[in-house]
Amino acid sequence: MARYTIEIDETFDVPRRKVFALFADHQRFGQLLGAPVKRIRDSDQADPNGIGSVRKIGIGPIGIEETVLSFEPDSLIEYSLTSMSPIRHHHGRIWFEDTRDGKTRVKYTISFEDIIPFTGKVVSSALEQGIRRGIKRVPKLA
Repeated sequence: MARYTIEIDETFDVPRRKVFALFADHQRFGQLLGAPVKRIRDSDQADPNGIGSVRKIGIGPIGIEETVLSFEPDSLIEYSLTSMSPIRHHHGRIWFEDTRDGKTRVKYTISFEDIIPFTGKVVSSALEQGIRRGIKRVPKLA
């Protein structure tokens, strides 16, 4: 099994709370990705998108489920893939910070292993392209 890592580091001239809100809200995160995303389980915390919440990305029976593992308002979201998939040990981490010039820096890292040899390269490429394309929408959507 090969291990893959995607690292995206972008800065936006948008307040951190607004950028975080975009990534934290499962439905709005779907707008960012350009894919249907639906929260299928609420967190038992104050924010329904917090720790323990589950989002489904995809349509009907075709899709994946991700569960939020860490949720620190305006600072951090971590999640893991929790449904059947051609990859395993998938971990996503989105970290938000203010820059010295008043902008918002987003560091988005995804790591995973493939189950079927060479599928990881395809999945990695598709994920990275989709996220990079979507992240350009942050100023418009936030």
